[in-house]
Amino acid sequence: MTMPATPSLMELRPTQDKTMHPCFNPKVKGQCGRVHLPVAPACNIQCAYCNRKYDCVNESRPGVTSSVLTPQQALAYMDKVLEREPRITVAGIAGPGDPFANAEATLTTMRLIREKYPHMLFCVSSNGLGVPAHLDAIAEAGITHMTITVNAVDPEVGQHFYRWVKDGKVTYQGKAAAELLWQRQKESIIGLKERGIVVKVNTILTPGLNDQHIEEIARTLSGLGVDLLNIMALIPNEGTPFGTRRPPSRAELDEIRKTAGAYLPQMLHCKRCRADAVGLLEKDLSGEMAGCLSACSKLDEAALLAPPPLDVARPYVAVASMEGMLVNEHLGEALRFQIWGEDGQGGFTMVEERPAPPPGGGPGRWYSLASLLKDCRVVLVAGVGDTPRTVLEEEGIVCVEMEGFIEQGLTAVYKTGDLAAVRTRRKGASCSVGCKGGGEGCG
Repeated sequence: MTMPATPSLMELRPTQDKTMHPCFNPKVKGQCGRVHLPVAPACNIQCAYCNRKYDCVNESRPGVTSSVLTPQQALAYMDKVLEREPRITVAGIAGPGDPFANAEATLTTMRLIREKYPHMLFCVSSNGLGVPAHLDAIAEAGITHMTITVNAVDPEVGQHFYRWVKDGKVTYQGKAAAELLWQRQKESIIGLKERGIVVKVNTILTPGLNDQHIEEIARTLSGLGVDLLNIMALIPNEGTPFGTRRPPSRAELDEIRKTAGAYLPQMLHCKRCRADAVGLLEKDLSGEMAGCLSACSKLDEAALLAPPPLDVARPYVAVASMEGMLVNEHLGEALRFQIWGEDGQGGFTMVEERPAPPPGGGPGRWYSLASLLKDCRVVLVAGVGDTPRTVLEEEGIVCVEMEGFIEQGLTAVYKTGDLAAVRTRRKGASCSVGCKGGGEGCG
């Protein structure tokens, strides 16, 4: 085993560092990338400028994707994406419909990605109509950034942008549609900010409709606590009501951004990403990855859900436990680890106890622990910091944070393969339980 001289960026950076989103922070756009996972095909509104083509690899605009994925397929695709471009820091969902017209698929995808890649940022773009019903679930899923598209804060203006808005089984049109949508958008923004989520608003600048309304939009959104405003020029899409409208000139766009900038910071580097965009903003790999995306969309769901084959070289599970019944110790505070295995009769047996490496030593302590547990495929703990998690998983040992009986965790490892069922949600950047922080190298 080779011990690195210095920890890597992945080992040191905090979980979900919000500054590493290239759309919200242009300073990192050449170092950090994003992937849009197209798991949301349905939409609950019909915008007058939107024409969603699913299979169009040569067109780059929102609403376009070459394939649609299920959540499990999206996780498989995420694995392939990170192999091709390890600089991806953001997993996003931006369609091709609206993520919260497909709430179950959206939230399941985020949960699956977060379970496997806890350092990833999670970003979702929505029209806002279905967001209020899922605000708590959005926060629990670990979504860090949200974009809401707001084209008007006055229904007299907004009614021209939407052919219809469908709320449940009721379809609205005209001013009533615009009124409902703006109320939900406002509720979404307020609720997201109350939950500590970074909020960007996209606005489609449409000459003759909302060009004289942008300042009011910016002023209103500023009062709601929006973090960033992205004013984008209308793309007249053929076959839509706005297909023959004039797009704004560059001078018009610059002038309106300047006016809005008095109220909110402006996003000036938007690439109008597809629903399957992947890579750095300046080096999109959508075309290159289209074949991989298509292949993942054909993966058998049952096979993806099946438990992975057991590693015969790692027959055991390590457990941090105070009394041998519950998983109830933090990795950094455990003085010893119980080693468990199967008993050959459908149950489990404790093989032995092993003392933990002494406190201190930074990442070196965790490489020593990985060596100590080299015949274990999983370590069950009540909490674990980001650095030890990264080191152990780099060495092939999966860290599972859980609360409850040891037998529950062992059943998930050996029988069902469903580790997500026993995991507890990570609430903090480094520790999910009360760590004493005594310089013992817990995270």
